[in-house]
Amino acid sequence: MTTLSTTGPSTGPPPGKGTSLTSVSLGRKVKDRSVQGLVYLAFALAVVPLVSVLWTVLVNGLERLDPTFFQFSMNAVSGSDPGGGAYHAVIGTLQQVAICSAIAVPLSILTAIYLVEYAGNGRLGKIISFTVDVMMGIPSIVAGLFVLALWLLTLGFEFSGFAGALSLTILMIPTVTRSAEEMLKLVPNDLREASYALGVPRWRTVCFVVLPTALTGMITGVMLAVARVMGETAPLLLTIFFTKAINNDPFNGPQASLPTFIWEQAADPSQNSIDRAWTGALVLIGIIMLLNLAARLVARRTAAKSR
Repeated sequence: MTTLSTTGPSTGPPPGKGTSLTSVSLGRKVKDRSVQGLVYLAFALAVVPLVSVLWTVLVNGLERLDPTFFQFSMNAVSGSDPGGGAYHAVIGTLQQVAICSAIAVPLSILTAIYLVEYAGNGRLGKIISFTVDVMMGIPSIVAGLFVLALWLLTLGFEFSGFAGALSLTILMIPTVTRSAEEMLKLVPNDLREASYALGVPRWRTVCFVVLPTALTGMITGVMLAVARVMGETAPLLLTIFFTKAINNDPFNGPQASLPTFIWEQAADPSQNSIDRAWTGALVLIGIIMLLNLAARLVARRTAAKSR
């Protein structure tokens, strides 16, 4: 006679299984915590020099941060004299960067649109992409030498803020082109295909579907490029020359800029000049921060309207 077992099915884990799963889970948690700690440590190490630089500029720059600094130039003021300001340099920097952006941004965005939307694997697209890569590695002083040789010496134009803007344009075009190209590549192809399915031409798809979708990232790329060229000194020393007087015409005569102002004041050993140099650096950082904030506000409003 067969005897039926009354013992129910075993609900516990097989021998050795529970311990293995627990150890694997614990090991993953330890690795996750370790990697997370390394990431935080790397972030802290990266932030320390940034905070140190900002703090140093802020502490030293506040010595001369007063209304006089924004109301007067250095005309007829020697390095050891108190007073004087950077009005002429602020005007020059804003005008030069505005001209540079007006030239570089449209050219760069059109180049990026061609590379992403039209070039494909064609030979011209590869040549343009290679040229942009080469321009990314051009030293700033080489851009200044090129404008000096072509625009000033060969064509015979004089030192001016516009010549400085041309040298900054050479540095700005590849940065904006690459950032705009990457943002356009992130736009889902489904949006393009949906637009084409409705019979919308490619150019209208690019203008009213692709560009609004990638606008926020493109604006960020433009502002990064502006921040880079706004602090360049070497190409400006070769193209705008140097002046302590106010020149509101960027197309006529030498013009000052904040980088050249900082360079000239820091070279003077007197304490008054050094204080003006620190304040000029603080003002330059403040202008870049304000431009970035304004660009982000514009991008958010534009993105909200496009939705």
